[in-house]
Amino acid sequence: MDREMLHGTKMLYREAEIPDARGKERRQQELENGLPSAESIRDRSIPLFNRGQWRYSNSGTYMASPFLEDMRHLGDQDVAILGVPLDTGTTFRSGTRWGPQAMRAISSLGSGYNYELGVDLFESLEMVDVGDVSVIPANIEKSFDQIDKAVAYIHERGVFPVILGGDHSIGYPDIRGLSPYIDGNIGIIHFDRHTDMSEFNLDERMHGTPFFHATNIPNAPATNLVQIGIGGWTGSRAGVKVARERGATSITITDIERFGLERIAEMALEIAWKGAKAVFLSFDIDSVDPAYAPGTGTPEAGGLTPREALRMLHIVTREGLAGMELVEVSPPYDVGDITSVLGVRVINDVLATLVSAGKLGNRVEPTPEAVGDEAAPE
Repeated sequence: MDREMLHGTKMLYREAEIPDARGKERRQQELENGLPSAESIRDRSIPLFNRGQWRYSNSGTYMASPFLEDMRHLGDQDVAILGVPLDTGTTFRSGTRWGPQAMRAISSLGSGYNYELGVDLFESLEMVDVGDVSVIPANIEKSFDQIDKAVAYIHERGVFPVILGGDHSIGYPDIRGLSPYIDGNIGIIHFDRHTDMSEFNLDERMHGTPFFHATNIPNAPATNLVQIGIGGWTGSRAGVKVARERGATSITITDIERFGLERIAEMALEIAWKGAKAVFLSFDIDSVDPAYAPGTGTPEAGGLTPREALRMLHIVTREGLAGMELVEVSPPYDVGDITSVLGVRVINDVLATLVSAGKLGNRVEPTPEAVGDEAAPE
C-alpha cells in the first residue's frame, strides 16, 4: 500500500475538480453588500459587515426586525442594530463575543410594546438589524478599525446605532467612529462599576481602557464624561488617577444613595451636555449588581438594581442621544438568560424614552380621551 491508494489522497485531487464559480459569485455579492473592510485588513475578501456564514448569529434578528442584506441601502431607517461579537479585550472571564447572539435571541420574546411606557417601538421606529461587524479575534487593533469604520458608516447616514457588545474595549472605536460627524464636543454618559480609564491592560488597549483613549479624541473631552455606579474592589487605581487628572466626573453608589437617583441623573445630564453638541450612552451591564446580572466578565457586588438603572436611564436619555452601546453581556456565565433579558430591557427602554421625548422616530400622540383620563383628578 502506498500514499496514492489512500482515500484521503484521492480526495485531495478531487477537490481540484470541484467547480467554485458559484462560491466565488456568492462571496463577491457578500463583499458588495457588506462593504469593504478597514484598510488594515489584508484579506480583502472579508466584508466590513458580516454577510457570510454567521450573518444571522443562529438567533435571528433583534426583535425580529428586518435584516438589511445590502448595506448600500442604509439611510432611510431610524435605528440600526449592530452586533460586535468581540471578547479579545477581556482580562478576566471571556465570553462576551456571544453577547449579540444572546440578546438577539432573547429579544424575540418582546412584542415591541411596553404598557408602562406607552410606546410601541414597531409603530414609532423604522428598525433594521445590520448584522455583525467582521471583527478579527486575534487582533484587537484591526478589530477597532473595523468597528470604527462600521459605526462611522451608520452615523454618516444619519441612522441611530444600537451597538450590541462585545466587551467594553469597543467603547473607544465606537466613539472614534462617531466623532468626525459631530460638529462640536461629544458628551459621554457611562454606566459602570469601573472607570475603564487605564491607558493599557496587560500592555494592550483592552476593556479597562476605552475611556482613556476615547477622551484623547479632541472633541470627546473628559470634562464631558460622566461615569455612574463606580466602586468596589475590581477597579484600577491607574484609571482613577486618569479620571482625576482629566477632570472626568465619577459618581459612586454612595453618591446615588446620598443624593438620590433623580438629582444624580440631572447632574449627569448637565455635565454631559455642557458645551456639547451630542451625547453617547455607554451601558456596561456590570453596573448592575450581579444578583441581577451574573453573566458578565468582571462582576462587582453592590451595584445598581435594575429599577434604579432604568429610572436613571429614563432621565439621562430624554434630551437625546447620538447612539448607544450595551456591553459586557457574557452568556457563558449567565443564569437563565437573565443578564440578556436585562440588556434587552435597557436598550428598549432607552429607545422608548427617545421616542416619548420626540428625539427619535415618530411619536404616537395620545388621543384626547387618553389625555383627559391622564389629567383627571383621582
